[in-house]
Order: sequence, then C-alpha cells, then structure tokens
Amino acid sequence: TATGGTALGAPGDAASQTGVDALIETAALAFGPIDAWFANAGVDRGRGLAASDADWDLSWNVNVLAHVHAARRLVPGWIERGGGRFVVTASAAGLLTMLEAPAYSVTKHGAVAFAEWLSATYRHRGVVVQAICPQGVQTRMLDDSGPLKELLSHDVALTVDDLTAAVERALTGDDFLILPHTEVAGYYAARAADTGRWLTGMNKIQQRMETLTEEDEQ
Repeated sequence: TATGGTALGAPGDAASQTGVDALIETAALAFGPIDAWFANAGVDRGRGLAASDADWDLSWNVNVLAHVHAARRLVPGWIERGGGRFVVTASAAGLLTMLEAPAYSVTKHGAVAFAEWLSATYRHRGVVVQAICPQGVQTRMLDDSGPLKELLSHDVALTVDDLTAAVERALTGDDFLILPHTEVAGYYAARAADTGRWLTGMNKIQQRMETLTEEDEQ
C-alpha cells in the first residue's frame, strides 16, 4: 500500500500471468505488502459478429484472466495475513449488456462472475471483493464508441472524478456492487424480473441505433 501520497508508474502487461506477477512484485518492492488490488485494465475490441478471434482472445485475457492471475498471487497471502480487498473494474455491461460489442459484454459478464465467485469463496476469510459497474464515463473509450456513445450517456456520462468519488465512498464498506450510476440497479432488477421483456426493450434500442447509423451514412 502506498503511503504519504506517493505513487509509482510502471509499465506492465495485464494479459498474462507473467505480466501481472511483475506488476505485483514491482508494487510490493516499492511499498511493501499489498492490502488492496484495483483491477482496472480493460479493452473493448471488435463490433458485432465481425469481431475477430484476436479481438475475443485479447478481451478474454485482459477483461477476465487478468483478475484470475492477480487473485492467484494475492489471495493466499491475504488469507495468511487476515484479509485484503480485491476491486474489479467491470462495467454495467457485465450486469446488462452493451449493444454491438459482444466480446466486451461477454467478458465483462465474466469479470463480474469471477468476482462473485471470489467473494462467495473467501468472504469468511477476510477477503473483501467488490465490482465497479458504471455506464458511460468520460474517457477515450467512450469517445471512440461511435453510435454507442449516446446509449452509454443516456443517464449521464460521469467524469473520472465523479467515478473516483463513488468508489472512495464504497471503500468504506464491503458492498459487492459499486454502482456509480444508481439507475443501473433498477435496470439490473428489471432484467432479472422479466428477461424477455428487457431483451425486447434492448432490441428496440438496437433498431434505433441502426436507424441513426443509416441516417448518418446518407
């Protein structure tokens, strides 16, 4: 854990066990034992069924397996020391879906699912697991999302500072889901209560997006 407001920037590869190990070793060497891990790396690659195998492979390695690699290294030590905190930056797409982005949607579901498993398995051993699931955040990924930008910003596109403040508040407790966009809780509940109706609604949004795309191309 960094103390005194210090920080260290280090290059790393979140897509491999070797890369994650190197990041953990670098942090531990600089600051001592790690008390909390924020798994922030994420990619959005490919659109629709045209998403390539390479898009899927990279999405799987970064959006899911990076969390697995980190947990393998950190959780056993936390159990010995009496606890730790593992925070997964997922997405509202991991609770709902993101139209046009199958690799992102599926792997963010996987990230949430792994975090759920980790919490269910190690909560009684002092390991706090949390999953951050925002909608649109004002980042380059949002700017590059094309027709999805309007959908992701439907409620509001938060600033990075807004998101940081929401996460800081959540870290005072141990609630599993961190929902900076409070509306997501309602969408998630509606999806679970009547999945067919929810999918029909999402398909209507898909149709509107296709219409807007066609108009832009004319």
